Amino acid sequence: MKRTMLFPRWGVLVIDLLLCLMALASAYLLRFNFKVPAHEVDLLLPVLPLFLGIRLASFLVAGTHRLMVRHTNTDDARLLFLTAVGGSVALGVASLIRYQFIDGLYVMPRAVIIIDFLATAMLLIGVRIAFKLRYLRRRGSGKDKVRVLIHGAGEAGLITKRTLERSGDMRYEVLAFVDDDARRAGRTLEGAMVYHTDKLPELLSEEAVDQVIIAIAHPDPENRRRVVDACMAAQVKVLSIPPVNDWINGQLSAGQIQEVRIEDLLGRAVIQLDQAGVQALFAGKRVLVTGAAGSIGSELVRQLAGLGVEHLVLVDLAESGLYDVDMELQGAGLGKGITTVIGDVRHRPSLERIFAEHRPQVVFHAAAYKHVPMMEAQPAEAIATNVLGTRNTAELACAFGVEKFVLISTDKAVNPTSVMGASKRVAELLVSSLPEGCRTQFITTRFGNVLGSSGSVIPLFRRQIEAGGPVTVTHPEVTRFFMTIPEACRLVLEAASMGHGGEIYVFDMGQPVRIADLADKMIRLSGYEPAAADEPPAPGRIHIRYTGLRPGEKLYEELLATAENTLPTHHPRILIGQVRQVDPAEVQGHITELTDLLATGSNEEIVRQVKRMVPEYKSHNSAFSSFDTP
Repeated sequence: MKRTMLFPRWGVLVIDLLLCLMALASAYLLRFNFKVPAHEVDLLLPVLPLFLGIRLASFLVAGTHRLMVRHTNTDDARLLFLTAVGGSVALGVASLIRYQFIDGLYVMPRAVIIIDFLATAMLLIGVRIAFKLRYLRRRGSGKDKVRVLIHGAGEAGLITKRTLERSGDMRYEVLAFVDDDARRAGRTLEGAMVYHTDKLPELLSEEAVDQVIIAIAHPDPENRRRVVDACMAAQVKVLSIPPVNDWINGQLSAGQIQEVRIEDLLGRAVIQLDQAGVQALFAGKRVLVTGAAGSIGSELVRQLAGLGVEHLVLVDLAESGLYDVDMELQGAGLGKGITTVIGDVRHRPSLERIFAEHRPQVVFHAAAYKHVPMMEAQPAEAIATNVLGTRNTAELACAFGVEKFVLISTDKAVNPTSVMGASKRVAELLVSSLPEGCRTQFITTRFGNVLGSSGSVIPLFRRQIEAGGPVTVTHPEVTRFFMTIPEACRLVLEAASMGHGGEIYVFDMGQPVRIADLADKMIRLSGYEPAAADEPPAPGRIHIRYTGLRPGEKLYEELLATAENTLPTHHPRILIGQVRQVDPAEVQGHITELTDLLATGSNEEIVRQVKRMVPEYKSHNSAFSSFDTP
């Protein structure tokens, strides 16, 4: 690897002193209209060593010789300016002392000191900038040029421009900025014109743009989607800078500028919590989370760890996943007061020991089997975990006086078409039918798909694209609701703080997304073009193949059953679902029969019993469809 030779520090000092002499000569020439009297020269020569000594001392005190000239920035320019000010002030003070206390003469005329200060500052800064520009030009010679538009003309956009200019991998040319703020349009930022974002499609069509970089610290999701859509229509690659807190040592590097993720396009504005209410509920409490190694459980743990809980108990059967979560919390300095326990919610004795030892005050029950096709093939496993595991955890919460129990449910429990969805609906019925003497407040939260969870369609599509395709979609019209994992968990915590027991909280999931459109966008964001299944293979194209709905899958997900309605809460994203009333004794009787069938019955008998409990459960594309009454 080629090593760049650094100019010696003493050499920088020598050049700076020569620049000071040039500035001084210019000051005398300007002061005396380019005809310096001989007596002024005679007065100057004896004090010239004092002048150089003062300038040298100011450079050494300020440390300007230690600045890396080729990376000069505004902070360096400010330091050089202040150093010039300091040296000129010292010259003025020395001149005044000589006049008052020595021989009645000035070190040099006041006008010369002022002009010298201006010339010194200009030369010190200007020469460094010129050297930097020459260095950048030489560094970029022979490299491929990348023509860039930057979305965001604020501080982050300016830092991005400077980062690109320093990059050693490519030679970047920033053509312009685009910004959502109309007040910035028409201005220039370090030589690049600023346009309103509405002009982006026009700029993409008129200029040979290679990349658009979204450089806004907290971009509005809707504006980000518009920018990405315009770039995809123009077949221009779109990138994004990471959040400021992810920058390395507070500095952005070109290597951190990454492709826009589909999760960023599906996300919405950050949810604002009633932080005081949430903090008041969990601060100083003992909290237990089942399924703590899963996507939802692990994020709940992360957020709870920052809310001042006294003791956090993580329970899961997945040893490796639980270890990873524990190590992550330890590394983030949040490991104090956290206990990890390998435990199975289906095994009541071991779960009872956990409750007896840790005496939780709040329980989040996130442990569940959730993969629809797999549970369709193994109904007994779905019931054992999702129903009986919930019963074990809920009944122990009652027995040990837990204050609040939060069940994490799913939109697939609404008008279920699968064993998994029906099992979660039975779990909802179960927690609503526990004995009236139980003092625990049981709260259910219901939401749709979460982005990036294990088994989610997005990681699957990403792996398929990396492998060259095809991307498999079950049906052209299948739609799903999506929510980010942190967003879902924030709403769970908010619902827990506002619930008094018996509520089913339904989250506003926004607009449903066509999975085919999702696949199309992910392919384009990865730099490829989508291709129909019957098209011949071609470079740069990824095929989309439709495979048909899997057993138990719906075309469209729902958040509320048709017979249900909702009531508002103080949070605009959280509604209370009004569900049909059930007889607690009848539910408990059905659960007992279901438990007996797990030991002695077949999958068919188990599913028949579930359908008796959940009349709206109609199997779809399933071996159990024949059990449904016409």
